[in-house]
Amino acid sequence: MEDPEAVGAAPPPGLSSLLPPREFLRSRKGQLLLAESVLSFIIFICYIASLAASFMMAPLLEFLLALFLFFAYASKLNEKFKGVHWPLADFLRCVTAAIIYFAISIAAVSKYNDGASKAAGVFGFAATIVFAIDFYLTFNDLVTFLKQGSSDSPEGHKTE
Repeated sequence: MEDPEAVGAAPPPGLSSLLPPREFLRSRKGQLLLAESVLSFIIFICYIASLAASFMMAPLLEFLLALFLFFAYASKLNEKFKGVHWPLADFLRCVTAAIIYFAISIAAVSKYNDGASKAAGVFGFAATIVFAIDFYLTFNDLVTFLKQGSSDSPEGHKTE
């Protein structure tokens, strides 16, 4: 029996078709989104197990948003749906997540004394750094895009 990869045939359909391509996982954006998803999930679990369970909604929403954008970028939905300005949406998500994680991490570390709250706070500070790196890099891409758009001269916009 021949190996299908050696022949060049496509892999059989199944769960492996849901995995993102390797080149996306090796990209900077893929690694940042994966780190954001993992950290948000860990923080969510820590808040569930802690006395600071009222903070669990923010990591859950950030986990779901990061997971959605991970699969949207991996499946190239950003190229198919041009109506959404993906870099701006990603930038706003990262800025708000960094601010929210920083605020709830300070509250969890200073107000609650249980170990799970302290762990959630420490992971929250790490998530703040990851989201800050992501919004810095996304901001640079956004500025490059806006500079590109402003150099185009508007032609044919005159009304008769």
